[in-house]
Amino acid sequence: MSDDMTSSGWDVLDASHKALRTAVRAVPADGWHLPTPCAGWTVTHVFQHAVGDQIGYAAALTGEPGPDFDPFAPSGDLEGADPAALLEDALARAAKAWSGVDRDAAEVPVPVPPHTLSPWSGSAACGLDAAVHAWDITRATGGPSPLTPELARPLLKVAREIVEPLRPYGAYAAALTPDESDDGVTALLRYLGRDPRWSAS
Repeated sequence: MSDDMTSSGWDVLDASHKALRTAVRAVPADGWHLPTPCAGWTVTHVFQHAVGDQIGYAAALTGEPGPDFDPFAPSGDLEGADPAALLEDALARAAKAWSGVDRDAAEVPVPVPPHTLSPWSGSAACGLDAAVHAWDITRATGGPSPLTPELARPLLKVAREIVEPLRPYGAYAAALTPDESDDGVTALLRYLGRDPRWSAS
């Protein structure tokens, strides 16, 4: 993958794209079928879902075709595919779409309820999807967390804006009980229904 990645111009989204790109780069050749914090999904499932969601966010803005598969029912099969190319295509589409958004617009279309958000919230929601799945992949493969407190803070802000209506559809599990020792990253993960200490073993 090239380091000359397309920039969206939105800090949270660009940092989240970098997190997902870094996570995918680190997946070992034999790591695509490892279990992840997403119950029943392997690294491949999570990867396909994340790719589809980025294309979906781009399509909502541009009116271009969305993913040619259901991101919520990924095949889990990458035979014959180039994960690096798939990811770069999806991230470039999303970044290009968001780079053209009018920051002064009252709202922009997004592919999740409520289907319109402010430009900042929409771009951050797109970033939230990329960043949390980057975390899923790194937990599965044993890599370092791509989430930082600086990134987690705005992601938690937008999560509180969009996640509750999505839980009934299974997009996010029920929030876990906060712990008084939580930092920004663990607070975000618990809110998204993820155990910060999850391990495949």
